[in-house]
Amino acid sequence: MQRYYDVRHVAGESTHIDIDNGVVESASSSLFDRAVVRVLGSSGWGVVSVDNYSGEDLDRFVAEALALAGLTGEAVELAEAPHRVLPVPPPSDDPRSYGLDEKTRLLAGVEATARAPEVRNTRAVYTERRETVRFASSDGVEYAYELARSGFNVLAVAERNGVVQMGYERRHAVNGFPLRSGAACGEKARQTAIALLDARAATGGRMRVVLDPELAGVFAHEAVGHASEGDLVREGNSVLAGRVGERIGAPGLTIVDDPSLPEFGFDPVDAEGVATVRTELVKDGVINAFLHTRETLAAVGTGLAGHARAMPGEVPLVRMSNTFVENGDATYEECLAECGTGMLLIGSRGGQVDPGRGMFQFNAEYGFLVEDGEPGAMVRDVSLSGDILGTLHEVALIANDRRMHQGYCGKGGQSVPVGDGAPHILLSNAVVGGSGHD
Repeated sequence: MQRYYDVRHVAGESTHIDIDNGVVESASSSLFDRAVVRVLGSSGWGVVSVDNYSGEDLDRFVAEALALAGLTGEAVELAEAPHRVLPVPPPSDDPRSYGLDEKTRLLAGVEATARAPEVRNTRAVYTERRETVRFASSDGVEYAYELARSGFNVLAVAERNGVVQMGYERRHAVNGFPLRSGAACGEKARQTAIALLDARAATGGRMRVVLDPELAGVFAHEAVGHASEGDLVREGNSVLAGRVGERIGAPGLTIVDDPSLPEFGFDPVDAEGVATVRTELVKDGVINAFLHTRETLAAVGTGLAGHARAMPGEVPLVRMSNTFVENGDATYEECLAECGTGMLLIGSRGGQVDPGRGMFQFNAEYGFLVEDGEPGAMVRDVSLSGDILGTLHEVALIANDRRMHQGYCGKGGQSVPVGDGAPHILLSNAVVGGSGHD
């Protein structure tokens, strides 16, 4: 028995340019057209993915999906949720105004600015994706919108006397074209890589630490955002499960996920046709809500739907969008002054988190020793680790200078655009890892 169906059809064009050490390795555009048809039967979902979908054979695809439904034997309920499509921000600088040759020339200029005598390798990559998204469901919900995302990254690898260090910068935008102003990113990558050749190896230990907006934003995304995803909560794989209403962080700490914000993780409507809304995961240090699809909201019952996201032709999953720490009332200078003696950590080079056990470890791009409230010597090979709940209680000051950074997040074999952000944050007793010695 068919209880519900929906179809999400995404068609468009993607562009990829890769320049490695001055050589254009690839520069091409390609078309894509994929749809996913989901049918909810009496005891589970059936799913069919379709290439070059026209809509004419919807009844046949629904029947095929229904034949697959119920094979898991899992009872599924869908929560009611509001439906609304937000306006897409108008293009600030439309990528379609530039041809492939012009984009390649601009990217080559970015890659060239990353070069220097001590820089042994440089690489710059540009990606662009223009999509037309159409959705229809048996509930009578229909929508369509167009959206373009573009951006680039640039890498510089420096070497001296066997010491190898790297600098990495990226910029992405929704309905914008950050490549036009990308030269500064190549310069920053070059400068960072060369400066790190002279940096000392960090000495680890427990200390006061100031996190810059990028690393603090990554912490919010990885340590809190993933643990707030409704599917992990439902499965018992989140340290935050069962803690709604419980204080898990310092007063004044508010962490938000907001797909309606016109940042890189923006969605005018979610992949189930549900209105995208701001959700306060942590409010004034207290667990407030979780992120949900209609299915996980019905199962868990705390939080908001509107957080279903999917790649073309794939099933929707609970996903973050724009995840950030709200501004506090301190200044960056006050965070450093209160830090006294400790460390300022800058940027992110990835890491790992276990949302079930509540443990994390992140690598900073680099750092500075803080002495008498002032940043001093540069350090490298530095990391931040600990348990999520303990670290949230160590938040001593939150500055008022939030910045957002762009990237991609992987889950369940799918990668979606996201934004992470935070102001500078002071941790009163953080665990810092390093390869240096006292």
